[in-house]
Order: sequence, then C-alpha cells, then structure tokens
Amino acid sequence: MEVTEKRQRVFSGIQPSGNITMGNYMGAITNWVAMQDLYDCLFCVVDMHAITVRQDPKKLREQTLSLLALLIGCGLDPEKNIMYIQSHVPQHAELSWILNCYTMYGELSRMTQFKDKSQKHADNINAGLFDYPVLMAADILLYNADYVPIGEDQKQHLELARNIAQRFNNHHGEVFTVPEPYIPKVGGRIMSLAEPDKKMSKSDTNPNAYILLLDKPDDIMRKFKRAVTDSEAKVEYREGKSGVNNLMTIYSVATGKSISEIENEFAGKGYGDFKTAVGEAVVEMLRPIREKTEDVLKNKDYLESVYAKNAALASRLAERNLEKIRKKVGFVAKPRG
Repeated sequence: MEVTEKRQRVFSGIQPSGNITMGNYMGAITNWVAMQDLYDCLFCVVDMHAITVRQDPKKLREQTLSLLALLIGCGLDPEKNIMYIQSHVPQHAELSWILNCYTMYGELSRMTQFKDKSQKHADNINAGLFDYPVLMAADILLYNADYVPIGEDQKQHLELARNIAQRFNNHHGEVFTVPEPYIPKVGGRIMSLAEPDKKMSKSDTNPNAYILLLDKPDDIMRKFKRAVTDSEAKVEYREGKSGVNNLMTIYSVATGKSISEIENEFAGKGYGDFKTAVGEAVVEMLRPIREKTEDVLKNKDYLESVYAKNAALASRLAERNLEKIRKKVGFVAKPRG
C-alpha cells in the first residue's frame, strides 16, 4: 500500500450575504478552486454569523442555498471538499462557548470590526456581534485547520483565534493547531468601477460600481461602458490611471493576457473599444458560472444531498476533536448510544 503524506487542512467561512462580486471571485475564490487539489478544504456557509445582524428569515435561507450553489458553480467540488452549512454542525456553537471561557473581555473590546458594525447597527448592538470572533475561532480550531484564507478585515480575528489556541494549549497541552493566514501567490485586487481607488464591494450604494457573478450579460456590458477611466483615451498601465489600470487588471484575469499584450492590442484605440472588450471577456468568463449555478439551484434534491452529506462528514470530524476538548476541560464523557 502506497504511503501518502497527510495533506494540510484549510478552513474558510463565507457569509450568505447575497451574491458574490467579481472582485471576490478573482481575488479569492479562484485561489480556493486551485487549493482544493492541494489541501483538505472545508468551505462553510456561516449562517450563524449572519444573524448577528437582523435578517429576513426567508431571505437568509434563500441566500444560504444560493451561496452554496454559487460556490459549486465557481468550481468548488463537493466531492473533493467538505462544503456545508454552519448551523447544521452544532459542535461549532458548543466549542464557541468553551472558547469564550479562554477569551478575555479586553481582547474582544479591541476588535475594530465590532466597533464599525456597532456604528452601522446602533439599534442592535447584541452580544453575538461582540462575541463573533470567538465563534470564528471555534469554526477554525474545531477542525485543527492549518491555514485560513482571509482578507484584510479578518486579520485581527485570526490573530485572536491564534491567541485563544495558544492560551488553551498552555493550559491543557497541545490540543489545537495554531492556524496561519493563507496568503495566495496570485490574486488580483479588483477595484470599484465607479471609484477605482476603492475596493469593489457589493455594499457600495452605487450598483454600477460592482459586477456580481450572477449579473445578466446586458447588465455587465452596461456597467463596463459606464466605468470610470480618464481623459487621455490611452490604454496604458501606469500611475495616475487607476480606472484604466483596474480595467486592464480585470481584462488580464479574464483573458490570461499580460499587461504588455493588452497595451499592444489596444494601441491607437479609444476607451470605447477597450471597455466593450473588457465587458465581453467578463461575460464569457462568468457565463459558465451563472449557468452551472442556475442548474444546481433547479436541482433541489442534489443540493440537499450535498449539504446533508457534507454536514455529516464535518460533524464526525468535529465530534472527534470535541471529545478530546471536553475531556481536557473536565466534562464527564457523553454516554455512548
């Protein structure tokens, strides 16, 4: 029997807050797709995190299933990865409570995201919002993840997860793997089409500023034709041309062409031709994603089988680790059967 080296584990949680932008796809999800052949990956739709902000229950259920389908549409394979819904694995909540007892109030009070969200949702500053980073730590530590792909806004939370893991380990021995941030080798930083000095975000009040993966082709073309450029009418990548630079980055990712090839392709041509070409390239890049996602959403039995099977896999893995953690903190073992 051939002996294979144990693969390292990656955990990523994704909030079901609506459709994913092209920026998220180019900057993050394409890397996740590449990672699935190199690591043991868990991709979790974190609906428990989502309810720290008031949700419409029907909409939350729809967005949770839509996001799972969309991740499959983007190329994440539920046969290669454990892809599940957070609330289907109750061990997340149980470990979160245990880790609360190893987390200091001062640490949580310093979280900048709590301060930001408290200002945005001043009428609903709940304990879950304050405690959000401990549940995030439980998500990661429950599976002894080696790596966590994160954006800038989550670095502080991952550092807290590392601190909690180290504190627990200092008390009880080497129980948790101390996770590292996953820094991709490639991944474009895609900016707003309306304000190219800002990152593309679906929370932007201007819907022309971002492209969603499930946008219709006509909407994609319209948004690119309205994209902010400059008065030079020269397709060239350099400082001071943030709008054009952004469009060139998008076109490069969508087509695989280098920046110099793009400059040569559009030498002597105006921005009208360039914007049309970028829009058409993005439409073709996103077409199979939209079609696959729509097919998955139509097949409700298949989608249910994916999240049921994967929740069972995640739950078995989580329970195995949680049994050790319960023993370490002094809980009486659960009766068998």
